[in-house]
Amino acid sequence: MKNYDVIVIGAGPGGMTGALYASRANLSVLMLDRGIYGGQMNNTAAIENYPGFKSVLGPDLAKDMYDGSTQFGAEFAYGNVESIEDHGDHKVVKTDDGDYSAGAVLIASGSEYKKLGVPGENEFGGRGVSYCAVCDGAFFKNREVVVVGGGDSAVEESLYLAGIVSKVTVVVRRDQLRAQKVIQDRAFANDKIEFVWNTNVTEVLGDEMKVTGVATKNNQTGETGEIAASGVFIYVGNLPMTDAFTDLGITDDKGWIKTDDRMATAVPGIFAIGDVRQKTLRQITTAVGDGGIAGQEAFSFLEDLKAKAASAQ
Repeated sequence: MKNYDVIVIGAGPGGMTGALYASRANLSVLMLDRGIYGGQMNNTAAIENYPGFKSVLGPDLAKDMYDGSTQFGAEFAYGNVESIEDHGDHKVVKTDDGDYSAGAVLIASGSEYKKLGVPGENEFGGRGVSYCAVCDGAFFKNREVVVVGGGDSAVEESLYLAGIVSKVTVVVRRDQLRAQKVIQDRAFANDKIEFVWNTNVTEVLGDEMKVTGVATKNNQTGETGEIAASGVFIYVGNLPMTDAFTDLGITDDKGWIKTDDRMATAVPGIFAIGDVRQKTLRQITTAVGDGGIAGQEAFSFLEDLKAKAASAQ
């Protein structure tokens, strides 16, 4: 079992910042992720609300952050974390490819796309149903698509798709959007984007090969209908990726990890960062802020352990 001072679970913006701060404090650090570093930034075309950049491509920012996070010796490895064992002065992080030990653990596992849970959604995954316009939008050039959702992601991706497809129909279950006003204004001004209000998608329709549209129901009048489309892009929220940590007693009833303002959980030596936390705003900037705090707090925690061990001798 390889030992580190700090193990960071997840290499999104929060995890990479935590690794940067901890390694810069001369701690040995391992970042573990089941995918490529950068997390959801890799699925974002243009990021316009990160300080220092008027606009930056998500994958480019991810690469720059990764280069910064490893410049002081932090390591990166692929691994799917299955659980954390708390042994007081050290933690054992168990993965599908072996176990690691550390004095402190930063959980930055993020969240994943929430599904509608309607007939046809799973059946047509990869055949017209998508959760990433940047990944799949090019497949629908000059075709009509449906976007489901009314938050920032739904509207931002609708704007992105409008530059590729012939028409975007945004299905919103409320009578207004939840997205930031500046994004709303852009979408309302785009003649390729049409909104359908107070409506739920009840089924993804298709033939034997691909998506052909969606079935809908107005949640005020009960009126049903169909919208023809070649693709369906779903943005209805996120779910915390915390199944591996539920036994630690650090999550709320929805699975989000609870922390104090120092990113500390109920288990000493285990901290949480970014989208996986119980909080109101989940953005790159907030994840980076969390990471800086957690990396420094991990250093302080380990220093306290050393002081206690020295005084006990």
